[in-house]
Amino acid sequence: MRSIVYSRTGDSSVLTAVERDLPQPGPGEVRIRVAVSGVNPTDWKARRNGAAAATFGEVTPNQDGAGIVDAVGAGVGSPAVGDRVWLYLAQHERPTGTAQEYTVVPAERAVPLPEGIGFDIAASLGVPAMTAHRALTVHEDGPDRLSPGALAGRTVLVAGGAGAVGHAAIQLARWAGATVIATVSSDKKAVLARSAGADHTVNYRTEDTARRILEIAPGGVEHIVEVSPADNFALDTDVIANHGSIAYYADNGGDEAAIAIMPTFAKNIRFQGLLMYTVGERALTAAAEDITAALRDGALPVGEDAGLPLTWFGLDDSAAAHDAVENGAIGKVLIDVSGDNH
Repeated sequence: MRSIVYSRTGDSSVLTAVERDLPQPGPGEVRIRVAVSGVNPTDWKARRNGAAAATFGEVTPNQDGAGIVDAVGAGVGSPAVGDRVWLYLAQHERPTGTAQEYTVVPAERAVPLPEGIGFDIAASLGVPAMTAHRALTVHEDGPDRLSPGALAGRTVLVAGGAGAVGHAAIQLARWAGATVIATVSSDKKAVLARSAGADHTVNYRTEDTARRILEIAPGGVEHIVEVSPADNFALDTDVIANHGSIAYYADNGGDEAAIAIMPTFAKNIRFQGLLMYTVGERALTAAAEDITAALRDGALPVGEDAGLPLTWFGLDDSAAAHDAVENGAIGKVLIDVSGDNH
């Protein structure tokens, strides 16, 4: 089978296309014939700085993807051979991700797809959608699960509404009944955020961001999905409602952030860091179930018309796909592993 591998950390030039033997699933595992591999910032960061190459010797990157179950190991009841699935954390604590024609994953990381959901949508879930789900379910007054109406009457602020996590957060929040405000840096990104379903967009480069948000939500916002805490914690403190949650999942803008003590404890603010690799199985299982329910309701479309432009690469161009994500490509970068998907 064709596989993309690296044996040392570095820039995308360390990625090489090779032929490898077909892997066999062990107990509790399934083998997937990969149709589409999704690329996230975590993938190029792990390739450049991570420990996987030193641990395993050879690594196939990319955590997310979609395809068809091709074989199952002992003890696996679901998914079954022939099931179409979306994958998450395929390369977590393992050497083989989705940038190859076949991959083996624990059965629980291969989630059956509802009828009619394309592999482009399926490969765009994983890290972005599960991160967004967690960010929306850490408020002290709940909900800890998402479903239609679960966030009714609440306002969600999504920082960076045109990014992959921001896009998923907008879609999931709207599906759950929230009013959504997204901050953006350009008119083009405002269009994307609105196409994803944002009720309001605020351009933080040209508007008084705090004033505009509080005009929309005079009592403050209950939930904030934050990509850039170093830049935005002061703003978040100004616009958060009493007992609100600020869930942050990245270090865009810097790796240290300051908070004002009096305003934050006076509002009983919950600051919630989150990382998919360490969030725990209960949160991952809840996210997988709720995201699949949202898929059934048609709530998570992708493509430019849905606010998430897709940029496609072939498997042998995986290095260029990693470079596109590292260089800030707008939307979602996908690798058409099977060659049948765009």
